[in-house]
Amino acid sequence: MTEQPISGVPSLLPLAVRERLGRGRRLDTGHGVAWHAWAPEREAIPGAPPVVLLHGGSGSWTHWVLNIVPLLDAGRRVLAADLPGFGDSAPLAQGHDADAMLAPLAASLGELAAGQAVDLVGFSFGGMAAGMLLAEHPALARRLVVVGAPAMGVAPERPIELRAWRHLKTPQAQAEMHRHNLGVLMLHDPDLIDGLALEVHATNVVRDRVPRRRLSRTDILVRSLASVPCPVHAIYGEHDVLYVGQLPQLGEALARAARDFRGLQLIADAGHWVQFEAPRAFDAALRRVLTD
Repeated sequence: MTEQPISGVPSLLPLAVRERLGRGRRLDTGHGVAWHAWAPEREAIPGAPPVVLLHGGSGSWTHWVLNIVPLLDAGRRVLAADLPGFGDSAPLAQGHDADAMLAPLAASLGELAAGQAVDLVGFSFGGMAAGMLLAEHPALARRLVVVGAPAMGVAPERPIELRAWRHLKTPQAQAEMHRHNLGVLMLHDPDLIDGLALEVHATNVVRDRVPRRRLSRTDILVRSLASVPCPVHAIYGEHDVLYVGQLPQLGEALARAARDFRGLQLIADAGHWVQFEAPRAFDAALRRVLTD
């Protein structure tokens, strides 16, 4: 395994947060997955496993930039992946969706955790991937937290119309499309589409090398959760565009699918990217499930 300093910490974060995140390390186990690791600077919780964070589609570990320091302050070690084909990770060797990521994720996480079952938290596409991963490798985690995850067999009431941006010639024009797409899919409050949100999003989408993803439009997470033995928790924004008007159906689908479902927490005034839009409320919800 090789280590190097973490790069790509968003420049518009508060200085204290940038410095804390910058003290982490990027780890490479040789399986094509770039991992980013942080240890608590004060007393760690004895015996607590790492909290493992999987990001959403077209993202990277920076989907969690507002949530890592609170986990460290709670005494937890944090491992955040760039999923294969995203961020700093290698392109997928074969395939073009979450199912092709499971083998490298399992191999690399097994090495980093040294056989200890982790607390696995997956956002959106990463939540779907996390459920699929544990269906095949249940010993990897002692609990699963899905955050805004798709593929629950509950279709959006209306199509989500993202706009193309790669053909645009100027950074200003691209930024306007990024702003539009963040408002359509990721954030409920347009006033929160600020410089930091745009910086994180724009930096991530240019490194998305998995363009033909389709599994999120299926019920693959429902089918996967039926094979996951550990406790399953869910945290969603109450205005998540994937489930507008269908949150009761989502809760019912989760309860039916998961063998040990511990409940759905809804975060008020937040959309799909709930951990960014309402970080304090999300962090409190995550603390509750990590100590359940």
